[in-house]
Amino acid sequence: MAIDTELQSKVEGILEQIRPYLQNDGGDIRFVNITEDNTVNVELMGACGSCPYSTQTLKNGVEQAVRKALPEIKSVEAINLNY
Repeated sequence: MAIDTELQSKVEGILEQIRPYLQNDGGDIRFVNITEDNTVNVELMGACGSCPYSTQTLKNGVEQAVRKALPEIKSVEAINLNY
């Protein structure tokens, strides 16, 4: 099953809106992919990649914003974090 490129574009647009807030704290976010079950994989970079609160930022900030705009997204996961 091919991933919906329109959905990917929408996710990337939302991440662009969130990015300045992360950059203000010395971090950044990079879109990696969307899985077939609509899980968005991202990479947290800079301060976000090593911050002890990055899981909280990801779930309470990034995932909430993406799922609010795109309810079909199941979750947002950081591929570089160990949960």
